[in-house]
Amino acid sequence: MMPRIKLSGFLLIATLMPGCMLLGPDYQRPESPLPAQFSADGQPAAGQSEAAISSTWWELYQDPLLNDLVSKALENNTDIKVAVARVEEADAFMREVGAALFPQIDLDAGANRSRISQLGSTPLFNGAKPIRESYNIKLGTSFELDFWGKLRRAKESARAQALSTRYAKDTVALSLAGLVTSNYLQLRSLEAQIDLSEDSLRTRNESLVLTRRRLEGGVSSALDVHQAEVASSNLAAQIVELKRLRAVSEHQLAVLTGILDLNVPAGDITQLPLPPLPPSGIPSSLLEARPDVRQAEEQLVALNANIGVAKAAMFPTISLTANYGGESAELSDVLKSAARIWSGGLSLNLPIFDSGRLSSRLDQATAQQKQALASYEGAVRTAFQEVNDALVTVRQNAEREALLDNSRQAARKAVTISENRYKSGYSAYIDVLDSQRVYNDAALAHIQSRQARLIASVDMFKALGGGWKAEPQGK
Repeated sequence: MMPRIKLSGFLLIATLMPGCMLLGPDYQRPESPLPAQFSADGQPAAGQSEAAISSTWWELYQDPLLNDLVSKALENNTDIKVAVARVEEADAFMREVGAALFPQIDLDAGANRSRISQLGSTPLFNGAKPIRESYNIKLGTSFELDFWGKLRRAKESARAQALSTRYAKDTVALSLAGLVTSNYLQLRSLEAQIDLSEDSLRTRNESLVLTRRRLEGGVSSALDVHQAEVASSNLAAQIVELKRLRAVSEHQLAVLTGILDLNVPAGDITQLPLPPLPPSGIPSSLLEARPDVRQAEEQLVALNANIGVAKAAMFPTISLTANYGGESAELSDVLKSAARIWSGGLSLNLPIFDSGRLSSRLDQATAQQKQALASYEGAVRTAFQEVNDALVTVRQNAEREALLDNSRQAARKAVTISENRYKSGYSAYIDVLDSQRVYNDAALAHIQSRQARLIASVDMFKALGGGWKAEPQGK
């Protein structure tokens, strides 16, 4: 009865002692010196909070093909697969560290057969046999009592590292979705530029035919014909380059999505709705939605916990050992009460002199925590700058697109006037070519401004960590 009571006492000590003390600093989120809101010219919108951020922000463009491409990329991309594997590795490590808080019970069994010398210094009595057999089976445990909180701090660090890998995966996913969306928008923009250039080429070819007829009729000069030929050839060469860039964008999408034989059907960038803009004065607390900021904070949590691990290593290590089982000369007797064996005890190990090794490790852990703190503050400040830059870029690109649309319409009217004046003999053909060139450049600039405005919205979503949930604006 006494062995059972004493062994139960050891187990009770093992259960109660881990809650005694927890060395090291508890984590507290650093105070951020950032302004309360991003835009200084407005007040925070009522009811706006982190809930306004959508993780599936690419759906705001209302393009089923784009949604499918992003979905395929998040499923097939190799960078995502690597990030997922790192999450699984970190989760497994966290479980391994957490298991150290509980006893590990082992089953040990063995059988031994040996022969001793009959001519040795110790004679055999009573006809004892020189052949001896021994059988044993026992349950044993030996684990460290977490009296100073070293194991709990290690688990806290491992858990933070696991969360950090999850946010790292979210960062990769956010960046990947942004790459796919930007490449898709660029491809649609190139298609629009190709269509526009081909229409302009048809117009110039028609002008070239007309100019040749006028030359045959003695109305135009050969100079007009050669100028028309140069304009048509230059535009044809421009179309070839645009088609090359379109193919390159499609190939990039194929790599990002993992569909190497991807064939994107034709579309129209002007049909994509413009996603909603956040209101003026949005709170800077939205930065907490960014996975890279959360990743930096979890790394800070992990290194903060490591200080407690390093401090606890400077205190005595207390361990519990216990064994219970049976041992006999016959296998059939090994489980009988007379064959029982047991042992139990506590051990203490206290570092006395280590030439400053443990204190150096504490200094290292403290320095690493300071580095992580600086990295976290830097991540927050960079995120704040990126959001401000993105908001300004989106709004300025909207104004730029409106101005370029006016320029395009005016250039279109100038082409009509110059063609009519040339046909009536009031101006030279060079005026027609010049007006056509100006219109083509203005129309291309307008398409490129729409592309820039849409891609700026992608950068805004990436800076905010997601999309803004609001009613879409008009085109």
